[in-house]
Amino acid sequence: MSVNIQLEWTPNPNTLKYVVDQQLIPSGAVAFKSRQSAEGRSPLAHKLLGIEGVSAVMLGTNFVTISKGEAGEWDAMNDEVMATLEKHLSAGEPVTIGELSSGHTSQTETEIERQIRDILDEEIRPAVMNDGGDITLDRFENGIVYLHMRGSCSGCPSSLMTLKMGIEERLRASIPEVDEVVPV
Repeated sequence: MSVNIQLEWTPNPNTLKYVVDQQLIPSGAVAFKSRQSAEGRSPLAHKLLGIEGVSAVMLGTNFVTISKGEAGEWDAMNDEVMATLEKHLSAGEPVTIGELSSGHTSQTETEIERQIRDILDEEIRPAVMNDGGDITLDRFENGIVYLHMRGSCSGCPSSLMTLKMGIEERLRASIPEVDEVVPV
């Protein structure tokens, strides 16, 4: 089975987004920062993290975001990432094993956390995923919203502006208990 892969630049110069013409995971996104974290959970992420220079992999519904470390050079990495994606997906090998959680839903979620998560899931995450990133709620404590930033959002030069002028303003407008938004 042949796979079509399209390369997209992201706002973060240290990440690239590879869009594929097949579903990789059912919904959301899941990120891996080491081969050990991908071991037994995602054969595809495990292979990609074995490429010299790759520091993180985020799997979305139909895309893979690759982050490079200081040792990485896009010219060499891109060729190997494309080849790895093509070979793995064309062979029909599994992308993930078992069910992977892409969020941090808790059994003791408060009403405010549910409201925050709803705004993130319905309004913010889809736009952020278009740029190869993902933002999920970690927790809400004492007026502060703690968010996980993954994929192209992690380490992005414009992420602080996105947090403060976009997400924080949106949450504060709808949820008076929110005072501040910070990354974890």
